[in-house]
Order: sequence, then C-alpha cells, then structure tokens
Amino acid sequence: MTLIGKLLRAVVLLVGIAVSIALWIVLPAAALVGGGLLLAAWLALTRVGRQSMAVTWIGVSTLPQRLGASSVIIIGIAGVVAVLVALLALARGLQETLRGTGNADTAIVLRGGASAELDSGLSREAATLILQAPGVARDASGQPLGTAEVVVVVNLPKKSNESEANVEVRGVGAQAWAVRPNMRIVEGRRFEPGLRELIVGAGARQQFTGLEPGSTISLNGQQWQIVGIFATGDAHESQLVGDAETVATTYRRGGFQSVTVRLASPQAFDQLKAALGSDPRLKVDVRTTRAYYTSQSQGLSKVIRIVGIVIATIMAIGAVFGALNTMYAAISARAREVATLRAIGFGSTPVLVAVVLEAMLLALLGGVLGAVIAWALFNGYTVSTLGANFSQVVFRFDVSPVLLGTGVRWALAIGLVGGLLPAVRAARLPVTAALRES
Repeated sequence: MTLIGKLLRAVVLLVGIAVSIALWIVLPAAALVGGGLLLAAWLALTRVGRQSMAVTWIGVSTLPQRLGASSVIIIGIAGVVAVLVALLALARGLQETLRGTGNADTAIVLRGGASAELDSGLSREAATLILQAPGVARDASGQPLGTAEVVVVVNLPKKSNESEANVEVRGVGAQAWAVRPNMRIVEGRRFEPGLRELIVGAGARQQFTGLEPGSTISLNGQQWQIVGIFATGDAHESQLVGDAETVATTYRRGGFQSVTVRLASPQAFDQLKAALGSDPRLKVDVRTTRAYYTSQSQGLSKVIRIVGIVIATIMAIGAVFGALNTMYAAISARAREVATLRAIGFGSTPVLVAVVLEAMLLALLGGVLGAVIAWALFNGYTVSTLGANFSQVVFRFDVSPVLLGTGVRWALAIGLVGGLLPAVRAARLPVTAALRES
C-alpha cells in the first residue's frame, strides 16, 4: 500500500504540475498583467508586502553564492522555452507562408471533391467554361485573366544532404503574370511559351541543386533549361514554373489540375461560384486562393504545434522538478536565516512570497535566455517540408514577439509551480528547530 500510495502521490503531483502550467498559459494576457499590477501594488503599499520585498532582496543578494544550483533552473527553463518557441515558429512560418500565398482577389477552381491540386483533374472543355464564366476579370482586349495549370511532382537532390525530395513543377498559361502580379523575375528572364524552359522560385533554388540559370534538368526523359529565377514572397517560390502546354505534352496530360482566375472584384466571387455551381456541365469546387492555401496549412501546422506543446510540457515537468530540488536545497541552506527573520517579527507570508518571487525571477531569466536563443538561431531560418501536394514547401521560421511572450509565460509558470512547494515548506519551518539545526 505504501508503494501504491507513493505512486498515486507522484501521479497527482505530475497532473497538478501539468494542469497548473496549462491554466497559467491559457489565462488572458490582460489577466496576467492585471495580476502583476495588483501584486506590485500590494508589495509597495502594505507592511507585509514590504517585508516580502525585503526578504526577497536578501535571497537575491545570495544568488552569486548559489550560482551553480541557480543555473540548473535557468538553463533548464531556457531549454524548454527555446524548444517550444522554435517548434511554434516552425508551425507559424509554414502557416504564414501558405496563408500569404492567396488573396481575396483571385479564385482557384478544382474538380469537385478534390482537396489539393494533385487530387484534381479538369478537362480542357471545363477549363474553357471556367475562364469564360461571369465574375472573371478581363484585360483591355477582353481576354479573361485566368490561367489553366498543370501540376506535376519531380524528384531533385537537396543541397543539404544530396537526398532526393519532391519538387512541384507548375505549367501556367499566358495570363499567369497578370493573375499573379507579385511574381517577378529577379535573375535571368521569363520562359518562352512552347519551349522546354523553366523559371525557378528563389526558395527552390536555395534548397535544391542544379537549379542555377543556364543549367538543365531532366523531366520525364526530356531536357529542360533553367532560364530565370523568380520571387513571390509566398509558397510559389518553392516551385518550378514553365509553359502549361509544354509541361502537359511532356507528361502526356490531356487536361489541367486547376484554373486560377483574377476576380472582377472581391464581391464577384459569389457570382463566379454561383455560375459554376449552376452549370450542369461542370462539377467543381471554387474557393478564393486565400481560403485554399490557408486550408493547406492547417493540418500540418496543427500537428507541429501539438508536438511542440507535448515536448515542451514533458521538458517543463523536468524543469519543475529541477526548480523544486534547487529551491528545497536553498531553503535548507538558509534555514538559520529564515528562522532569524521569523524570530525578529517577519511572518510566514513574507517568507512564502519571497521564495516564490525568487523562483520566478530565476525562471524569468531562463525564459528570456531561451527566447533570445530561439530568436538568434531560428528567426528567418529557411527550411522545407512536405506540403499538401506531396512536394516540398520552402518557408522560414517566424519567431514573432507573440511567440517569445508565450515562451516567457511558460517560464514564469514553471517558476511559480517549482517555487510554491518549497515556499510553503519555508513558511512552515519551525523557528526553534531551525535555529537548533543550524
């Protein structure tokens, strides 16, 4: 029974730690700021609060003498925060890259029921009907601003380890430049329609070998020349782009994967969707490109966030136990000091508050250190991962101020939980016994 009781107490402690951290994390920022202001007012305006500040200062002044033990808390919490912020920045970077690929002024049309372009297939007749539908913008000559596109996936070696990874090749129509005005050539020139020429996204060039202007690559047994590098600032930078008809001929495609059109106005989306939905010759799904690319990022970003939180929680529990051990040791070493303060009139509350504040101060230092490490190492760092089209999406870690704040909040939660139990022990320490033992 004793062993079972110990196991139950350990489980209850672990659950309590996890729940406490979770509650702290989900509290609104306004509530935390308000609580901090109330605590500051209490410390400054009340006698017990001023005593708490005095005891806290005494403990902080002895930290250099306990540098090794204090570093355990700081380094442990810094590791938790750095890992958490890095993984959340990974998810945010992917999400923002894909979300920023679309907008409310363009729409993408896929086969009905298709979740991504590689799942889709549209006949040439269907593509023509879509481009002629009401709601599609037209140029000065009356031509619809739309591009029927062929999407295929090829394998190319990565620069990092020479292993092969999937890269998306997109065949576009003549109006692609008008549909995507943010696509600009930064080196070389545009491809010529009808020729086996490709332009390469800046992200793909950075991640894969053999994509420099002037080089050639083999696509389905045919040689294609790289003639330019383009930038868009979104997920299209992960792709290779060429003429739709030439790509279709190379891969023996009779139709297209999608049609992307520029809308006459953002309000014209409903008109386009209604027109295509009421046409009995078509069975298609219509979404704004913003809605489409946002949906492409949700699944993977959610998985990365969950994995990050789980890993950080496990590490946080370890950091809490490190803080507990360190603060318990500090209380034992300072037993005479605490007893003396109690003997000269300091109550148990100032001692309790002082120990918690000291633990949270060490946790804050660890949190700031971890946030700085995450920002220095990962902010803007370029990586690639498998996207919804089973091709590599190149994106950058986005270590935002919000994520840094989240990391510091986790650190403070660890400090609060790790300091609370030692604080209670210090507050309950019998004065006479402590003086005798010391």
